[in-house]
Amino acid sequence: MVDSTNWIPKNIFLTKGTGVHNEKLASFELALRSASIASYNLISVSSILPPHCSIIDSEKGNRMLHPGQVVPVVLARSDSNKADTLVSSGIGIAIPRNRDDYGYLSEHHATGMDARQVEDYVEDLAAEMLATTYGLQFDPDASWDKKRELWTIDNRIVETKSIV
Repeated sequence: MVDSTNWIPKNIFLTKGTGVHNEKLASFELALRSASIASYNLISVSSILPPHCSIIDSEKGNRMLHPGQVVPVVLARSDSNKADTLVSSGIGIAIPRNRDDYGYLSEHHATGMDARQVEDYVEDLAAEMLATTYGLQFDPDASWDKKRELWTIDNRIVETKSIV
């Protein structure tokens, strides 16, 4: 959340929602309601987790916000007009060990991937984006375990999280 004089968030929270409707806009509105963020004016931002930014639970985050407030978001959104299509989306976060450094958020929008696949993908992508800022280079086709081993050896990425 940010205030009018300082646009660097001090806290973030993760939330998710689903919405089903014949109209895309109505479906999106229902998903925002399900995620408890429909009463805010959401603006999309890119994928940087600011230094010293805390991850708080969504209930606490919502108590800090007010209806109509402009709220920066990293948004992952998937939709389909076919009932038998598996759609999913997720946000991953890579948190640096040194909280003076910034971290990364990644978003992914998919069809045909289940929640576990999207979770692995977004955490992997966020960690990879952060690792490359430290000059770590690795094969993008390497397994998640091999990449994770590299991040552990380097000891600068403390953890990843996601919501799908």
